[in-house]
Amino acid sequence: MPTQRAIIKPELLAWAREESGLSIEEAAKKIAVKPEYLRACEETEANKLTVRQLRTLSNAYKRPLAFFYLPKPPQKSVGLRDFRRASQEPSEPESPKLRYEIRRARYRRRIALELCDELGEQPPAFTASAELTEDTDRVALRLRELINIDKANQRNFRDQYNALNTWRQAIENLGVPVFQASGISSNEMLGFSISEQVLPVMVLNLSDPPVRRIFTMLHELTHLMLRIGGLCTLKEVQDIEIFCNEVAGEALVPRSWLLDEPEVHARGPQKTWEESLIVALSRRYRVSREVILRRLLVAGYATREFYQLKREQYQEELQEKEKGEGFVPPSTLAVSESGRMFVRLVLESYQQEKITTSDVSDYLEVRTKHLDNIAREYKIPP
Repeated sequence: MPTQRAIIKPELLAWAREESGLSIEEAAKKIAVKPEYLRACEETEANKLTVRQLRTLSNAYKRPLAFFYLPKPPQKSVGLRDFRRASQEPSEPESPKLRYEIRRARYRRRIALELCDELGEQPPAFTASAELTEDTDRVALRLRELINIDKANQRNFRDQYNALNTWRQAIENLGVPVFQASGISSNEMLGFSISEQVLPVMVLNLSDPPVRRIFTMLHELTHLMLRIGGLCTLKEVQDIEIFCNEVAGEALVPRSWLLDEPEVHARGPQKTWEESLIVALSRRYRVSREVILRRLLVAGYATREFYQLKREQYQEELQEKEKGEGFVPPSTLAVSESGRMFVRLVLESYQQEKITTSDVSDYLEVRTKHLDNIAREYKIPP
């Protein structure tokens, strides 16, 4: 049987690879050909590829096979503002996985808007705002009131996962879908946000501990209040990152609350603090130890030298800790990555026969056999 060739346009092949972030060498390796061969396919001889090779590249580029049969390439996608470097430094190119997650977030947002329209729902406009010239404590108080989680609620979180899910649901109630991405180093991304008046979105790094993802959510929510979305990591190299971190810290652990804690009030300002006390306070508020440490520093209750020393220790511990959590059921992973807001829109659209089973499987990225489990969790007939 003769080999079946893929009759496609070279410019579509080149566009898909460049948008994926893969080099010609990396892409060629995936289909076991020389870079020169793939380059020739991208320039003038795309029909040299077999259908099997095209399918492999389709998976690598995270594009449906039908994309390669479009009449012409779409416009180049607009990248996110990069807050991981000082403003005068050039940005590093995003990894192929991060590029895909940015594109995936935009795709999910577009689908959510379409489903709202199909269901006759009007997504709430995100009207919360802030200015970089404002006092961060005032912005934090406004953010806290917006989310509507009081001190008693926060103290009653069962564990860090309950805390994460409660904060996440409160933010999604504001009309802000919160997605999660896996397979990306936290050194490359803690989170990112896409600012829009209706359905702005944020994406968290699923490989981070829950307490760090909680902080990232409030950090990204501050970005959205400022109407300045972008890509964020651990570094505080731009004023806006310092501002968002200060707001998120004050919102999670208000200074007045912290200083009223019996252990803190009794001791007053200190040069150093016992690890056991930092751990106890972090568990009480369901935040990371670094957040407690930073709040003590900001309040003038710890020295910068102590803060830097402990922060480095915590970072090293995180890097050494194994991230493997065992097998996660596909239905659980789908809900975790998509968020309850997006899943609800998909399932209710299916229930009302606005979309097909195939659409549900495509939007939630699970096989149809897992849809019953997802629907059961939402108490919606499959």
